Amino acid sequence: MIVGLRRLGIRVVLAFAAVQAALVGVLAVRAEIRKRREGPKEGFPWMKQPEIELESGEDRIRLYPYGVELYEAMLKEIEGAKEKIFLETFIWKGDELGRRFVSALERKAEEGVRVYAIFDGFANLVVPPSFKQFPKEIYTFHFRPFPKAPSALDPRNVFRDHRKILAVDGRVAFMGGFNIGSLYATGWRDTHLRIRGTGVRELENTFIDFWNTHKTDDLPTIEPVHERDWNPATVLHRNDPYLRIFPIRGMYLEAIARANSHVYLTHAYFIPDRAMRAGLKEVAGRGVDVQVLLPRYSNHATADWLARRHFYELLSAGVRIFGYEHTMIHSKTATIDGVWSTIGTANIDRLSLLGNYEINLEIYSERLAAQMETMFELDKTNAAEITLDEWERRPLPAKITERALGTLSPLV
Repeated sequence: MIVGLRRLGIRVVLAFAAVQAALVGVLAVRAEIRKRREGPKEGFPWMKQPEIELESGEDRIRLYPYGVELYEAMLKEIEGAKEKIFLETFIWKGDELGRRFVSALERKAEEGVRVYAIFDGFANLVVPPSFKQFPKEIYTFHFRPFPKAPSALDPRNVFRDHRKILAVDGRVAFMGGFNIGSLYATGWRDTHLRIRGTGVRELENTFIDFWNTHKTDDLPTIEPVHERDWNPATVLHRNDPYLRIFPIRGMYLEAIARANSHVYLTHAYFIPDRAMRAGLKEVAGRGVDVQVLLPRYSNHATADWLARRHFYELLSAGVRIFGYEHTMIHSKTATIDGVWSTIGTANIDRLSLLGNYEINLEIYSERLAAQMETMFELDKTNAAEITLDEWERRPLPAKITERALGTLSPLV
């Protein structure tokens, strides 16, 4: 009897998993059909932001909401390098823009500048292997999943290097949501920042720590930057599965809990866990204006459906949700109460907050928060609000799909 029940249970679980797999496949096909029907979309509202000096410390920050402008600024800094360049990215496309970056790095390496580059091996599986064979003058590290057979037994090796960093000569650094590729230059809305000042040291050391910990034996060790930065206005948070530290989630929970006036979140993938949902509902319940901006349709259909599973709960609690139209919004940003902001690589989902290698800069600055709020309001002009009434009237098949996929949330 017990054996029979156990077999039945296994069959039920396998059948449910098969249904989920089929749903994921159908949703992916539907998303691809919709994308091809609508065709490529370019053009969205954005505003050039001036560099600001923070109220404390020496750091100066500039926001980049548009890829073309960002990439030209990054290439200019690479061209001006005299000593060292650290470049780390999740995706590095083998297209025209990707080749421009490789050529710029190669020229500096030939001039004697020490050039180090990291990109995630799994994220770039579809990139032609010939492109990923960078010139020998560039010290290149492919962060591959399971580089050695025994490492497959360590669950920390499942997670990917999702960070995007460029640091040059210890004087300037960039970080944020932009990967490297022509699509992202004009076809996606994203957010990066440039920092000048002592805060650059922390970004450099973040790169160096990762490199020295994970590099292959044929690559050189990099000497860390010994003088560190203690400016309380800029605090760098890094999720590191290898060290089992995940401070970005705690940063968000603490900041949301302190909100008095407003919370504005912009995220490409928004699948908040129970604690995050509870925090957002709590502050909304005491009158804080909580607004979440996310893609109406992202580049990952399953993530969209998993996000929608929580809409009713959040909308019922007074959280306002906006769907960005026509273009993929890939930003990972937040600003609270006109004082606190964060920009980085971590999404509000389990994979980012409790898994991948991520990096976010926490910034206390009214000047920057004002720019972040302006950017948020401008983004909303290209978004439609999702109301509770509208959500309650969604079709029954949509509700069933959301519930059927719900158990996949821990994997995303």
